[in-house]
Amino acid sequence: MKKNDIQLGATYAGFSYFLWGLLPIYWKLIDNVRADEILANRIFWSFIFMVLVLLFTNKWRAFTQTLIGLAQRKKQFYALVIASILISINWFIYIWAVNSDQMIQASLGYYINPLVSVLLGMFVLKEKLTFIQYFSFSLALIGVLIISISYGHIPWISLALAVSFGLYGLVKKLITVESSIGLTLETLVITPLAAIYMGYLFYQGDNSFFSSDLKTNFLLIGAGAATAVPLLYFAKGAQKIPLSMLGFLQYIAPTLTLILGVFVYEEHFSGLELLAFIFIWSALTVYSLSKTKLFTAKGKKARTNS
Repeated sequence: MKKNDIQLGATYAGFSYFLWGLLPIYWKLIDNVRADEILANRIFWSFIFMVLVLLFTNKWRAFTQTLIGLAQRKKQFYALVIASILISINWFIYIWAVNSDQMIQASLGYYINPLVSVLLGMFVLKEKLTFIQYFSFSLALIGVLIISISYGHIPWISLALAVSFGLYGLVKKLITVESSIGLTLETLVITPLAAIYMGYLFYQGDNSFFSSDLKTNFLLIGAGAATAVPLLYFAKGAQKIPLSMLGFLQYIAPTLTLILGVFVYEEHFSGLELLAFIFIWSALTVYSLSKTKLFTAKGKKARTNS
């Protein structure tokens, strides 16, 4: 990879995680709307926005060809449906958590998500872990146990976010399509349900969209762009930088969310929670370092000598 490409890729990817980290601010601006209605609007307007993106970037033909191809490849089609359901569940839990003053738990979920993804890889894809990676999982487990003691119950919001996104990433491995086309397909699968639910809310007179102030209406429509823009920047950046760099950059988002939760929205953050996060941060540091060239080179040398 060229140095300029890596710098540009890091800028794109870093900016995408920066936007994801600030996304709770957006959901807080419409916390007068129920999470289920926000989710329906997010899915519907994401699809509309992505259709416009594909038209303006001359990818519409590629999209239609991919759609026709999926009809013939049943395995990928079912994977697409499952991925759409999983990301919708993840979005709903995240929006609900942020607007229910559970931002710290939401940030924890995305901190432990990489470790959940590796566990899924180990049990489902039969990937092997090194001793240092097992050690990092032990640290993370201690952190989760501490935070469970602090809350008096298992942090189900964090675990639900981590598991749903981890499973989403696992299923996405079966769908080999370009990222912007992939997001359009995923939202396409759920958009009919979202539109039906929005229509049901209108019929019941229980809708916020078009019955609230102009700001709320525009923010609900803008949820499509707020969802798609970071993903598009991420796709541009991920193509240009090593996976190990991407692994480090991904912690920007939950860190910003944690800072927002503690210092801006003043959620309670106890000493036990801090201790738990220290264990989880340590686990992530150990795991991330284990994926760098230094550790992988040592591992290869050790296997060669043995």
